[in-house]
Amino acid sequence: MSKDRLWLEAQRVDDQEDNEADGPEQDITIQSAIVGEEEESEASKMDFPTQMPLLAVRDIVVFNSMVLPLFVARDKSVKAIEAALNNNRYIFICTQKNEQVEDPGIEDIYQVGTVAMIMRMLKMPDGRLKILVQGLSRASLDRVLQEDPYPEVVIEPIQETEVSEMGNDEEAQMRTAREQTEKIISLRGMDPTEIMTVLNSVEDPGKLADLIASNLRMNTEVAQGILECYDPMERLRMVNQQLLKEVEVASLQSKIQNMAKEGMDKAQKEFFLREQLKAIKSELGEDESEEEEFEDLRKSIEKAGMPKEVKKEARKQFKRLESMHPDSSEATVIRTYLDWMVELPWKKQSKDQLDISKAKQILEEDHYDLDKVKERILEYLSVRKLNPKMKGPILCFVGPPGVGKTSLGKSIARSLNRKFVRISLGGMRDEAEIRGHRRTYIGSMPGRIIQSIREAGTKNPVFMLDEIDKVGADFRGDPSSALLEVLDPEQNHNFTDHYLNVPFDLSKVMFICTGNILDTIPPALLDRMEVIRIPGYTEQEKVRIAQRFIMPRQIQDNGLKENQVEITSKALSSIIRNYTQEAGLRNLEREIASVCRKVAREVAEGKEKQQFRVIPSNVHKYLGVPRYQEEEKEKELLPGVALGLAWTAAGGELLHVEVSTMPGKGKLITTGQLGEVMKESAQAALSYARSRADSLGVEPDFAEKNDIHIHVPSGATPKEGPSAGVTLVMALLSALTGTSLSNEVAVTGEITLRGRVLPVGGIKEKILAASAAGIKTVVLPAKNYKDFQEIPAELRKNVKLKTVEHIDEVWPVVTGQQELWEKSGAETSKKAVGNGAG
Repeated sequence: MSKDRLWLEAQRVDDQEDNEADGPEQDITIQSAIVGEEEESEASKMDFPTQMPLLAVRDIVVFNSMVLPLFVARDKSVKAIEAALNNNRYIFICTQKNEQVEDPGIEDIYQVGTVAMIMRMLKMPDGRLKILVQGLSRASLDRVLQEDPYPEVVIEPIQETEVSEMGNDEEAQMRTAREQTEKIISLRGMDPTEIMTVLNSVEDPGKLADLIASNLRMNTEVAQGILECYDPMERLRMVNQQLLKEVEVASLQSKIQNMAKEGMDKAQKEFFLREQLKAIKSELGEDESEEEEFEDLRKSIEKAGMPKEVKKEARKQFKRLESMHPDSSEATVIRTYLDWMVELPWKKQSKDQLDISKAKQILEEDHYDLDKVKERILEYLSVRKLNPKMKGPILCFVGPPGVGKTSLGKSIARSLNRKFVRISLGGMRDEAEIRGHRRTYIGSMPGRIIQSIREAGTKNPVFMLDEIDKVGADFRGDPSSALLEVLDPEQNHNFTDHYLNVPFDLSKVMFICTGNILDTIPPALLDRMEVIRIPGYTEQEKVRIAQRFIMPRQIQDNGLKENQVEITSKALSSIIRNYTQEAGLRNLEREIASVCRKVAREVAEGKEKQQFRVIPSNVHKYLGVPRYQEEEKEKELLPGVALGLAWTAAGGELLHVEVSTMPGKGKLITTGQLGEVMKESAQAALSYARSRADSLGVEPDFAEKNDIHIHVPSGATPKEGPSAGVTLVMALLSALTGTSLSNEVAVTGEITLRGRVLPVGGIKEKILAASAAGIKTVVLPAKNYKDFQEIPAELRKNVKLKTVEHIDEVWPVVTGQQELWEKSGAETSKKAVGNGAG
């Protein structure tokens, strides 16, 4: 083999430069290094001395018969080369353990290396040496003779095991190695014919393994392991394992290259076709459409009335769009973004209706009662009339379902002459629903706030956020936290949606939130809103609302005429009492709709009748058997049963509290799904009863000899709150004394261990529930008297009010045994209770 051809070998860098050889150049080494056993270099057959210079290389392991160029720059390495050239050209090449070490010592190199012959040397202009070496034989380092000015060592040649007989296993290993090598060369896009001729001419397994290993891409640890394997067949097996890994890598590389090539071919084809299409359109005179579209978009940006900074961002994105291909995905994202920008009402707003009397007339037309809400809206209009620059209020309507919170928002918008938009927050868990999605993928869009503003077409609509008490939270964020900025008048003038990434002014929007309860609204969010409670309606109010609003609407919806059906006031009262049990009006409207549908069917079947009149005696013909028969009020209460008043999200409710005592060891049992607050109230009631045992005529040790069971019916419904405290005390005292309480008296209030009665909420709803159940007397905490005064007069007439400050004042009212109580020394007991509980 010609020596000139050896300079085609892949380069290996020993010092500052990395190994630059890649696959195709390394494969040429196979062809150049060994053509056959007959043409083997004479140097490899010579005996070599055991003492020679040492050359430390990095990032490469030299194998037997391997021919490769090396760049040498380190001072010791240069002197070692010069010493070898001046002597017999032999040099011992070992690999560094850590290629980062600049001046390796003996401990920094592997102890097994290769004896090589320097075949050529060339001095480079930068002072480095370029040498061409050929590996001859494996050897191990015996001892070091010197380290300066260059390392010189004594080596011990390693005699390899010879394969005595080639069996099936040996033949299979050699065939596998050749086939895997051929596959790798083919995957790299080279012609394997000539190289495979070289490999097929090598019959020795050890030489075949060294030849292939010298051209594989392996890390130095793996390559050193193969070098240190002296058994030819074991070495060939190790090489086959590396060949399998290389085949997988080469296959993946080929696949990636093919995919990239296909993508480039497709893109070039599409570009060529688009250019042809553009030329065709140009010939047909149709090439101005795209330019016209861009011009229209530019004009829209200028006319949109955007603030200065917003317009700057829109112009920037427009310039980017002009430089992009119209069919690219990024161009689609930018075009959609600009469409949103130009369609938002940056300056457009409705002109408020500032005629106070006309606004009041509209509110009265749409809703009955609700004086507080109407008064608040008229106040806003009055201030708006005097100060046009005022910020929009943020109201929160709280009340049971069906009382008209949502419809009230529509009436407010109509009275203000503004657009009305609404979004439901119930079950919302993703913060992006409020703030929008970031513009990082196709399909991203603004949040519901900006979407609704665009839908309204003005920057000052009446914006209703429904069900704000039912907002959720999960790993995607907390929408209620995002609402803090929206519902803060000091911040929402600069609201930034993630999609738009520019500020939008929400300060002119009139936000109205709705909810059933306040407990689930985060305190920070609740602090930003003006809460207006909308309690339930009385029976008389429901009758009037049904006559003024529900009846005309249902008659029209069911295709009837006004003179075809009549529901009397008493019939409406019967429907309210016997077929609905709610604070709002939804079920009432359903029942009236059911009556109208049945009348419509009779009319459609041709039953001629001037007018269908619904009265209390024939209501059941239209609605069936009454659903509620006032079973809540019993004719006589057994000892241990007391009537209380509760307040839920659905309105007021009459509550039965039952207490039973039995022989035991003083255990307190509570059932009926009572919450923690109610359980604590039960414990407080028991403690109070124990402290009052003497004055009540009860054995002082009753709590030690008896188990007390407290139960609240409707066990499937969870119950919580402090309102049942007084009721629990009365039921417990009734059970202990064996006294029946009045079935016409209901109580509510929170208690303390000292016997004080504290105020509670939901007074109107509770009075409504008491009135509907036929309760004659209601016992309230004294501090709730002001709430009772706000109840309509017609409702106050139905119940007798008794206000109390101490629990001692309740027992005479619920039992009617004033004389017995006075004899027990109530005033003295107060002091005893105070001292004992304190």
